[in-house]
Amino acid sequence: MEKETEMDKSNFLYKNFSHKNNSPPVISIISKKNSGKTTFIIKLIPELKKRGYRVGTLKHDTHGFDIDHEGKDTYKHKQAGSDIVAISSPWKISVIKDVSEELSIDRLVQEYFMDVDIVITEGYKRAGKPQIEIFRSSAHKFPFYKKGEPCPLIAMASDISIDMDDVPIYDINDIMGIADLIEKTFLKDSRVD
Repeated sequence: MEKETEMDKSNFLYKNFSHKNNSPPVISIISKKNSGKTTFIIKLIPELKKRGYRVGTLKHDTHGFDIDHEGKDTYKHKQAGSDIVAISSPWKISVIKDVSEELSIDRLVQEYFMDVDIVITEGYKRAGKPQIEIFRSSAHKFPFYKKGEPCPLIAMASDISIDMDDVPIYDINDIMGIADLIEKTFLKDSRVD
């Protein structure tokens, strides 16, 4: 049997990670702790923006978080019992809303990210979205996923050579190469002119 071409693999990934309700594709950047997810993402965003794409990001926090600060008016509103607090300016909006359960990526995308071309998440290892794993050998002995293990990886960015069967391995600093993969696999005809 003839070896699968890069374009065949790209089309396979595009069809199998199809977008729901015309929503933008979601790519999850995952790794074990302290491997450089945030550093990678803040390099990837400007590369995709330079190519003309609108980018949204979504950070997963399993421990809970606070973005409001004591003494601020919005903090006082929330402390007084407001279920939803929003602050708006001519340039941005922020909403703080209590939820009874964690919202799915698909729901968050439908509610907040429909006006972007792609959503890059940090985390969400178990959400079933296409993933790029960041592996830094100085932080961990082994990647999150092991060779031969079923996984939603579309690529791995690593500081060392690793054999992951069919998963392409990129140098951890090859932002352009990974942006090329994302572009040809998930961003067909969505560029902003």
